Amino acid sequence: MSMKVLIISTSLRTNSNSDILARKCVRGALDAGHEVEYVSLKGKSIEYCIGCLSCIKSGSCVLKDDVKDIMEKVKQAEVIIFATPIYYYEMCGQMKTLLDRLNPLYASEYAFRDIYMIATAAEDEDSTFDKAYNGLQGWVDCFEKATLKGIVMGAGISEASDALNHKDVLKKAYELGRNL
Repeated sequence: MSMKVLIISTSLRTNSNSDILARKCVRGALDAGHEVEYVSLKGKSIEYCIGCLSCIKSGSCVLKDDVKDIMEKVKQAEVIIFATPIYYYEMCGQMKTLLDRLNPLYASEYAFRDIYMIATAAEDEDSTFDKAYNGLQGWVDCFEKATLKGIVMGAGISEASDALNHKDVLKKAYELGRNL
């Protein structure tokens, strides 16, 4: 059964490892016959949430930047995969900022049900990913119809494009997309 899949690459680094894995996941999802959209936050204007809560009443954010278009894609997708580098044992700041800005979706008729994470880190321990995954779990917990389904961990990957040397992780990212 074909699903509408959104893959959001949150790294701003050229040749980023999490983006390499995100694109491998795109390939897997396309090969499985899904409708796939890829969004990179690189080059996007994303302002910080100002906590005004106007979105609770109006269903839209008062800030005018690239989040409006991204939010519509998130709302329409059935599956969302966030790809992030791990910085200081946590998701990157631009991913957290995007999650904060998606607050208008809380009371909406969103389509997403399954949420996944792809993450890369220089550290070589699986526990390196725990806080980032838990942070995404906190966001997912606010959407009662959604479930955080899993993670692809790229541990021990640090230099730009180093993910290309980790065939096992590349395969896991591809298989995530392929097996949705």
